[in-house]
Amino acid sequence: MIDDDRLDALSSKALHDLAVRYALRHLDIPFFIRLMQDLPVAEAAAGELDEAQADVLTLRAHIDDVTDAGEGDVAELLRPVYLDYLREHGVGPEYGED
Repeated sequence: MIDDDRLDALSSKALHDLAVRYALRHLDIPFFIRLMQDLPVAEAAAGELDEAQADVLTLRAHIDDVTDAGEGDVAELLRPVYLDYLREHGVGPEYGED
């Protein structure tokens, strides 16, 4: 883990984008599975009950929502997931700026 990683200063949307970009680049399927498992809970907590129910019932809804997981209250509720993932892999805010 990076001691002064500056991740806390990023928006939840930026954390989502950074985590997804890293996971895609490294073909980290377990991250996407974890995200799809956490999404219905975060959506329900954010008051998006229809979205949560659809996610539980269909894989397609899960895949669509991975992209949307960086928006609004859902992103805020998933913020700890993104922070943990990025820190576990030593990813800082500058990742992918090559």
